Amino acid sequence: MHSSPRCGAKTRSAHPCKSPAMPNGRCRLHGGKSPGAPRGNSNALKHGRYSAEAMAERRRFRDLLAEIKEVIELVG
Repeated sequence: MHSSPRCGAKTRSAHPCKSPAMPNGRCRLHGGKSPGAPRGNSNALKHGRYSAEAMAERRRFRDLLAEIKEVIELVG
């Protein structure tokens, strides 16, 4: 345990972390189990109300409603 490689990340007091490192080179506090989501992660895809398609559709409806209001004002 004492001879294992150390994490070495900077702590809040600007000293190197003295916890034992995992295979990724950082301790369990500074490196975690995983360095992040894998590339191409489909869990981060936007869908529903905030997708680009939905926002474009709402923009088209807003423009269409504005045109309809203009036509009604001209006719009425």
